[in-house]
Amino acid sequence: MTAQLGGTVTPATGLTLTRVGYGAMQLAGPRVFGPPRDRDAAVAVLRAVVEAGITHIDTADFYGPVVVNEIIKEALHPYPDGLRLITKVGARRGADGSWIVSRHPVDLRAQVHDNLRNLGVDTLDVVNLRLGDMDTPNEDSVADQFGALAELREQGLIRHLGLSTASAAQLDEALGIAPVVTVQNLYNLANRRDDALLARTAAENIAFVPYFPLGGFTPLQSGALAKTAARLAASPQQVALAWLLRRSPNIVLIPGTSSPAHLRENIAAASLELPDDAMAELDGVAG
Repeated sequence: MTAQLGGTVTPATGLTLTRVGYGAMQLAGPRVFGPPRDRDAAVAVLRAVVEAGITHIDTADFYGPVVVNEIIKEALHPYPDGLRLITKVGARRGADGSWIVSRHPVDLRAQVHDNLRNLGVDTLDVVNLRLGDMDTPNEDSVADQFGALAELREQGLIRHLGLSTASAAQLDEALGIAPVVTVQNLYNLANRRDDALLARTAAENIAFVPYFPLGGFTPLQSGALAKTAARLAASPQQVALAWLLRRSPNIVLIPGTSSPAHLRENIAAASLELPDDAMAELDGVAG
């Protein structure tokens, strides 16, 4: 099964991830807020994820909020051996669905305990500290925040730590505090500002998890992607995911969907062969 999922990445002892994972964000209602339109369908998709052999689910207690973690627990608890739940802290939701930065160490500790309770686990496999804005890193110090999470790791409440929307300097600072196993940043065919960070994480055996695989494309770029996809008899989404998998061996994908059919399409992207001329065409999309 792992061959169909693009193989695996092992960024740390005791943590092995299939290169195609699953992002649970879309299981919440519109704008990632409130309950889904069809809770039974959300449960079914999660069970299909596990049945497909995917070993990691990306989530956060601020999806919903709480809703997505509760659905994961309903669908999959007690969790099968080998399944890794990767969550994020550093934000909360307003009553109107707004996204609010929440990174004080006291808040982060509370968010970790919320994730533990709502997922029904004693230890979180990976906790990513969400930094920056929605998709733009900043250069703020992470010492206090990452240090608070490192303390929870030492207490056994967290196994591994990661960063989300992080800069190279923030990765440096975090690594001076505790090991980092994942960096989750905006990266795709059209947005490659993190090429250097991607190369660095590959060299240091840190999993790089790109989000928004089709986000931020211009119409011209979308047209170029669609043209290549048509030639390969695949969807643009599949081609974009396949390009990421070939781009670097440490890339781990977390495409999200609430549809079993779409889940199968995302998994099939791992088996899509991209010939060298197609890679060259796709490499030119960002230009």
